[in-house]
Amino acid sequence: MHIRVINPNTSVAMTRSIGTAARDAVSPSSRVSAAHPTMGPASIESHYEEALAVPGLLEQISVGEREGVDAFVIACFGDPGLDAARELATVPVVGIAEAAFHAAAFVARRFGVVTTLGRTTGRARELVDRYGFGSACTVIRACEIPVLALDDPASSARRAVADECRLVLDSGAEAIVLGCAGMADLCHELTVELGVPVVDGVRAGAAFAESLARLGLSSGARGEYAAPPEKGFSGLLSGFSLAGPSA
Repeated sequence: MHIRVINPNTSVAMTRSIGTAARDAVSPSSRVSAAHPTMGPASIESHYEEALAVPGLLEQISVGEREGVDAFVIACFGDPGLDAARELATVPVVGIAEAAFHAAAFVARRFGVVTTLGRTTGRARELVDRYGFGSACTVIRACEIPVLALDDPASSARRAVADECRLVLDSGAEAIVLGCAGMADLCHELTVELGVPVVDGVRAGAAFAESLARLGLSSGARGEYAAPPEKGFSGLLSGFSLAGPSA
């Protein structure tokens, strides 16, 4: 089985660490490959960047479909382009926020989220509510650390994340969800340090993607996740045409 983990930003270092985390979560018989788009933002910390990351993400979904990938994981906590990816793919597509919330709910009645910048907490709350975990999520806190600083050993990122995790536990949470794919390599360390379940969406997403593929389940071929209508696109998006001439 081949699972493709897609980092929607263009950071090579983050793509590498995401791939390592995903490989830890699947069976030895499954292959995990990590990819990032050929175009897009270096990190995703705003609605603007999230929107501009989606074309590159969909590009990688198309590449994986041609290569016969068995399942995809979108490794960004905003789950950018998830619905569009599910329309485009013929195999399971899992977003790491959705996967992390489900995993946390399996092991705790209440959980909290620690994310990067305060400006992203609104998106995280929106996803908590969309996925049906509003009553289970006690708080969403930001450590005010830029995404790319998480890969810098010299930064204060690791300590800042741990400090925010403790404040999440003070809110009554019984488990913690790490709200950024760049935090994946902190998961084990924080679990040991804090003594509570700490959920990394990259690992949870890879495990769920593998399970869905083994069960033969993928997005519905009828209704909202049916394949997009065939039509042309123009200008910079002409390469995304599914069929027919550009409009």
